[in-house]
Amino acid sequence: QVRLVESGGGFVQAGGSLRLSCTASGGTFVIHAVGWHRQAPGKSRELVASISRANVTKYADSVKGRFTISSDTASNTLYLEMNSLKPEDTAVYYCNADISPTAYNGQHWYRVGETEYWGQGTQVTVSS
Repeated sequence: QVRLVESGGGFVQAGGSLRLSCTASGGTFVIHAVGWHRQAPGKSRELVASISRANVTKYADSVKGRFTISSDTASNTLYLEMNSLKPEDTAVYYCNADISPTAYNGQHWYRVGETEYWGQGTQVTVSS
C-alpha cells in the first residue's frame, strides 16, 4: 500500500526558514504530478506549489519568490523549501501525489490504475 509521510514542520519566527519533506513508500510505483497544499484554521485547503507531469512548477502568488518545490526521484521524496516565512504561512501542510502502483506479471511490469494520495499533514507555525 502506497503511503506519503511528511516531516519537517515546526515552530519558527517570522523571517525564518523551514524545509518540509514528503517520502512515498510501499511497494513499487510510478509518481506523476506532485504538490504541496496547506490549510489554515477556518480556511479551505489551498494549493501552495506543484510539479506537473510535464515537470512544470507552479506556485501560489502568496509564496512566489519565497518557497521552492523540488523532488528527488531516487528517494521518492518531495521537498518544500520555505524562506522568509510570515505569520500568515501558519497552517497544516499536506503533500499529495498522483501515483500508479506497478505490478509484475512474470513477463513485464504494468501500472495498476492511478490514485491520488495524501500525506497526514505537518504543522507549520510562524510567530510574529
